[in-house]
Amino acid sequence: MVRVPRIVVIGGGTGISVLLKGLKNHAADLSAIVTVTDDGGSSGRLRSELGVLPPGDIRNCLVALAETETLMDKIFQHRFQRGEGIKGHNLGNLLLVAMSEITGDFTSAIKEVSKVLAVKGQVIPSTLEQVVLGARMEDGKSIIGETAIREYNGRIEQLYLIPDDCHPVPATIEAILDADAIILGPGSLYTSIVPNLLVKGVAAAITDSSAVKIYVSNIMTEQGETDDFTVCDHIRVILSYLNQPAIDYVVVNTGSIDDERLKRYQEEQAMPVQSTREEIESMGIKVVEADLVADNDVAWHDSAKLAGTVLDIVHHSISCRES
Repeated sequence: MVRVPRIVVIGGGTGISVLLKGLKNHAADLSAIVTVTDDGGSSGRLRSELGVLPPGDIRNCLVALAETETLMDKIFQHRFQRGEGIKGHNLGNLLLVAMSEITGDFTSAIKEVSKVLAVKGQVIPSTLEQVVLGARMEDGKSIIGETAIREYNGRIEQLYLIPDDCHPVPATIEAILDADAIILGPGSLYTSIVPNLLVKGVAAAITDSSAVKIYVSNIMTEQGETDDFTVCDHIRVILSYLNQPAIDYVVVNTGSIDDERLKRYQEEQAMPVQSTREEIESMGIKVVEADLVADNDVAWHDSAKLAGTVLDIVHHSISCRES
């Protein structure tokens, strides 16, 4: 009998929630480690006005891991469309902030909300400290703030956190070191995945862990972040922050994207991420290719397809290790 694998997924809420939604339907011990550098939208407003951690990415992961698609899930994702002061806010964000005030801390708030949603797994912020994302650009300028970095028309040379000595939540390190599999992505390379690796001790824990390490490549490039990036370019960036060749597998989409969706992305100066299999394999990384595109209006991963592909790698890795 195959034992239940311990899987850690690292990234930002919008990207990794797609994978988490698929994984929750399988037997697995799931942990999501989520970045806390968001400073836009409802999360950014709550962060600046109340001094709380940005709750949006945490909320997305909690809803993705909720046991069933219930009315409560819809309530947590509801966004107010009118009303002075409340327009644009997400109800789930407000509930997380309210719960943190009631319980006294954000970690307890996440645990209580997890009970309400019957979450299958745990969601952990990478740090509980108020951190700001900074970037040194190739043109020499320093840009401060996740939103400003996204909007700046220039290539990123190096990311950093302010303060740069922020400490991780202990559960983050524990989950990484105990994992059978660590999955990076999918999600924005510089503003969802890498910020987690900048938290003190996280990169070292990943490289020290005996878990199989999997990177899920994005399907499309992102304007201002990864223009013209190949899969290899994404991998090189991640490895530069891990400081070691610590990726065992990369999952790459081979499914086609229809012309209508391609045209829409081209208007945003985004294009499919190109894979160079031989170049990736020359780095000692195994390539797993599959049709992973969802059948909807956007070129996102299909939750069920992606979860199945990832679990095949995880079970194969565990089987090889135990044989």
